Amino acid sequence: MTDTLPPVLSTARLRLRPFTYDDVASLFRVFSDEQVVRFWSVGAWTELAQAEKMIEEALLAYREGGLSRYAIALAETDELIGICNLRGFFEQNRRCELGYALGSAHWGRGYAFEALEALLGHAFSALDMNRIEADIDPRNDASARLLERLGFRQEGYMPERWFVHGEYADTAFYGLLRRYWDERSLSRSSAAAAG
Repeated sequence: MTDTLPPVLSTARLRLRPFTYDDVASLFRVFSDEQVVRFWSVGAWTELAQAEKMIEEALLAYREGGLSRYAIALAETDELIGICNLRGFFEQNRRCELGYALGSAHWGRGYAFEALEALLGHAFSALDMNRIEADIDPRNDASARLLERLGFRQEGYMPERWFVHGEYADTAFYGLLRRYWDERSLSRSSAAAAG
């Protein structure tokens, strides 16, 4: 996983692709939105330099490994509308962590599900992961529904794990095993064949 760009992952409406410096303004638009970062571990961005820094970190990680960060872009226009990533790789255990954010102008259209389904499929096949973890603020109902729809199961809870936006926030931990993913895929294939 060193010195290479992650492969582009395509879906019906999206392209998950490596970042470029052309993404600065769109990335800033996502993370400067108070709605997007409401349940994030940091506040809304206030400077374009913060977007530039995230892109620089992603480009460095492409060279050094340890982070697989994608721009979620519309297939038709290549406009960045969000991000998703795999990080915290533990190769011996074939485990990593999932992160994601989508611009609020694009909520409610199934884009997050579409993007994460492609990323998780890639993680379990090409990257040979066995376990993928995610942690969210338990008040983020939309994110909990998204993870559960993808096959994640809630596994734990830590009260007051973060202090952000002037308050303590809890964390709900979710896990997705390869066997859950395979069972889900088999079930979806069977349903499609029957329907």
